Amino acid sequence: MQLVHNLRFTPFTFCRRLSATPSLAARCCSSPPSPTIAAKPLFLRPPHHPSTLSDLRQWYSWAYLLSTSVGSSFLLSDGGPDSSLLLRELRWLLEDVLDTSSGIHPHLVTHPDDDSHRKVWLRAEIGDLYRLWRQRIEERKPFQYVVGCEHWRDLVLWVREGVLIPRPETEMIVDLARDAVGKNPFLRDGLWADLGTGSGAIAIGVSRLVLGDGGKVFATDLSPVALEVASYNVCRYGLEDAIELRKGSWFEPLRDVQGKLAGVVSNPPYIPTDDMLGLQAEVGRHEPGLALDGGVDGTDDLLHLCHGASSFLQPGGFFAFETNGEKHCQFLMEYLAREFKGSFRSVDVVSDFSGIPRFVIGFRC
Repeated sequence: MQLVHNLRFTPFTFCRRLSATPSLAARCCSSPPSPTIAAKPLFLRPPHHPSTLSDLRQWYSWAYLLSTSVGSSFLLSDGGPDSSLLLRELRWLLEDVLDTSSGIHPHLVTHPDDDSHRKVWLRAEIGDLYRLWRQRIEERKPFQYVVGCEHWRDLVLWVREGVLIPRPETEMIVDLARDAVGKNPFLRDGLWADLGTGSGAIAIGVSRLVLGDGGKVFATDLSPVALEVASYNVCRYGLEDAIELRKGSWFEPLRDVQGKLAGVVSNPPYIPTDDMLGLQAEVGRHEPGLALDGGVDGTDDLLHLCHGASSFLQPGGFFAFETNGEKHCQFLMEYLAREFKGSFRSVDVVSDFSGIPRFVIGFRC
């Protein structure tokens, strides 16, 4: 089912460390909108909490048993994580919270020896670790919210409740934008818009991998929580001069650049309202409905984006919109041909990594 595929709880698929870019945490703007220590991703928190190897092992054993007790019950009920995935997440959580500079490594926790009273330094208190793992299992809180980050393309992005967790499928929007610029180099140094930016993932990806020094991305969102998170992520990657965040609904904050945009990209809400109750618990209970519910048939915001693209894109400007699958793609193709005859060219459907029609792309005439 397309809905389940796109909104299933997605495990991390990339390296869970910033070791390849050790200076990244320091590359913030001079006055970044930094979250409190307790809200930061675990791996960015200072290891200020002392404990013993014995206490850490006791927590890990408890969490391990809790995870194995799940079996396939979540998977069978709504496509959620099974025990094998939860155990991988538990190992990732241990890696994020444990300071290894003192010689304590995760294998000493998962494969006990006799050195049980050795001191360890953690990025969260032991009591918090019990609370976090109860939330993961008993409340079905997404693992990304538990550890405070998501790995997306080559990025590690801060996420928190109130902000949609970026999906692997959405990574392709950056590739589609890069392909468009390769065919039309004048787009490289133009003005782009990422509408409904959420964590800022698409805006950051486009800015880093697609645009030239003269290019700029306007990232808009109606949610102040999303703008806070996106602003922090933009600053962490040193892109505060290349990405401008604006508060508002879709094109509304961009009136001053109407008709001047070289590119418009978006992953809008597109889940039909009646399908919201059937979402996986990690999604339906915790991720923002504002970023998921696309109206009766899921196309409310997609249609709004099509209308906006017709007036905000400059001649030759590119658009790429993510949809709920084949039905949406076919509907939008027909809608654009019927309602905007002569306004767009090279309109096409592109499938995601799993071969499901997912994106509608095209150029302004």
